[in-house]
Amino acid sequence: MIDQRLKPLELTQTHWVTLYNIHRLPPEQSQIQLAKAIGIEQPSLVRTLDQLEDKGLITRHICANDRRAKRIKLTDGAEPVIKEVTDVISLTRSEILDGISADEVSLLTSLVERLEQNIIHLQNK
Repeated sequence: MIDQRLKPLELTQTHWVTLYNIHRLPPEQSQIQLAKAIGIEQPSLVRTLDQLEDKGLITRHICANDRRAKRIKLTDGAEPVIKEVTDVISLTRSEILDGISADEVSLLTSLVERLEQNIIHLQNK
């Protein structure tokens, strides 16, 4: 559903998750730090970053301290796109949660967080 709604912006959910994380993390994160924040392997991230760079939404440059690492920065053109995508995501979220009370959403969120913690615990065994 999200991919369909982002199609007019020529973005995918994967693009959005990546942009969102670049936007919320401290400036000029490395690709390694970004991959960890998103929870994917760095090679999987590279293709998405290539696409975002081709769209003019990010730039990458070699880290001064470690020439093997690349730093990622949003371009000025990314800010209005992030705002527009945030609006699409908010509207979609609102439509999905239509008819569900705030208390029910809170309970659902709590349950999902507990499930996530259980999964993390199982993975660390």
